[in-house]
Amino acid sequence: MITLLLVFATSFFVVLYSTPALIKVAILKRLFDEPGGRKIHKRIVPTIGGVIIFAGTLFSFALWYKIDFGNIRDMAELISVNQYLTEFKLIIATSLVLFFVGIKDDIIGTAPIKKLVAHVLVGLILVLIGNVRITGLHGIFGVYELPYWASVFLSLFTYIVVVNAYNLIDGVDGLAGGVGFITAASFAFWFIMANDYVYAALSVALAGSLLGFLVFNFSPAKIFMGDSGSLTIGLLICVLSIKVIEYPADKLVGPILNISKPVYVIATLIYPLADTLRVFVIRATKGISPFSADRNHLHHRLMDCGLGHVGTVFWVYLFSILTIGVSLLSYYLDPSLALFIVAAFAALCAAVLQLIYRAKNPTRQTTIEFKE
Repeated sequence: MITLLLVFATSFFVVLYSTPALIKVAILKRLFDEPGGRKIHKRIVPTIGGVIIFAGTLFSFALWYKIDFGNIRDMAELISVNQYLTEFKLIIATSLVLFFVGIKDDIIGTAPIKKLVAHVLVGLILVLIGNVRITGLHGIFGVYELPYWASVFLSLFTYIVVVNAYNLIDGVDGLAGGVGFITAASFAFWFIMANDYVYAALSVALAGSLLGFLVFNFSPAKIFMGDSGSLTIGLLICVLSIKVIEYPADKLVGPILNISKPVYVIATLIYPLADTLRVFVIRATKGISPFSADRNHLHHRLMDCGLGHVGTVFWVYLFSILTIGVSLLSYYLDPSLALFIVAAFAALCAAVLQLIYRAKNPTRQTTIEFKE
């Protein structure tokens, strides 16, 4: 546990004390986003915050992660250690791919098709080489095991959706960073309860970096994480999600043994998943590209209700935490029913928000619908 505190403190303070220097460099080199168009901010803001999040996370994890070969008692433990090393090598390799794709996009832009190719490549490496994949639904809809081809397809689809979902919610000061922190902290808690301190350390390292970054990204933001941040955060969170879902049941003890792992993971990812699904459905029904930019995101709706940046992220944070709490009902319920309750809770919150939005913006809503 002391090691986890050191990991958290290291990543937090690395980001906290390095970000001001990064902001100065970004401004001197004109690596910033200018206001205008759909953009909410009214002044120039550096866009390469992902550099320091990525560096802080990997540095703190690598610094404190150690293997004591002297305490390996049998072949099973040796195989487990080798599996950890293989997975972390691939995590670093694939996160570097997305990191550089994101950096390029932050500085000079990247064509959407090239970003999609990078996502598919990263997903295939992790699924086919690293074998980091979803092998079953663990009782949801009565499905336990998936055929290999279905497992590969679902895992690849999950990587692409989760990584892009975190990229899409990075639209309000402190939103992606705060939601990412809540998610990473939730996974850290789960891995600690499962006595898996290796993946707990990775979760804690990410949580510490994001909390340190929030000091400068919270409204009014002094720096944005950019694609270099949102893409790598999405990748790490997706890997952690799959590791939670696929954690061997025979290694679990205590209350988490009876909590549905898929339901818990979906709950921790609820805001980016729900928001992405919603905007994609809206765009598809209107016959436009699901990747086109608009102001149909839930956080834009909250902003248009007059909440501002701080009020918006507060309600999203609260929604995320409450949904995670609702997922704990899976301890007492069938996994399918628990998933339905989580989805219903999210849908209810979205419906209430839409009603409030229409009440506060009747003229604006009518005008948008008339134009479209």
